[in-house]
Amino acid sequence: MTETFIICIIGGYLLGSVPFGLVVTRLAGLGDIRKIGSGNIGATNVLRTGRKDLALLTVLLDASKAGFAAWLALRFFTSTNLVAALYAGTAAIIGHNFPVWLKFKGGKGVASTFGFILVINPAIALMALATWLVFAFLFKYSSLAALAAAVLTPLYAYFYAG
Repeated sequence: MTETFIICIIGGYLLGSVPFGLVVTRLAGLGDIRKIGSGNIGATNVLRTGRKDLALLTVLLDASKAGFAAWLALRFFTSTNLVAALYAGTAAIIGHNFPVWLKFKGGKGVASTFGFILVINPAIALMALATWLVFAFLFKYSSLAALAAAVLTPLYAYFYAG
């Protein structure tokens, strides 16, 4: 593994491990988000506070961190940009799910994964988002919508790229 990939992995992990749901709710005076609902730090649990604005901010920030990690790698490591972006974005998702700052107990990585895919291939990201929206609207379960999108996105990528 080259120095480039090590930088991408460490940088991506550290960027991904910023617990935006926890930070946003604490800054808003709502305390520790891990003490309510599912105990998760993600946007769905932030929504349980009744603050839609904070949930939206959390989902945008969580999506941005993996997307930003991949984008940085694409911009700065031109000789190996796609592979570097894959390492950085994947590490950011792992950082979100298992942040060192929270004893490796983080979010589920739905928004972070979406942000990562959005940078790598926007068309596939939009297909995944459409899947999530349809399932969320029909069944009213964010986790079911996320699972459906996670299962179908590789198929979209296969047929879109093929």
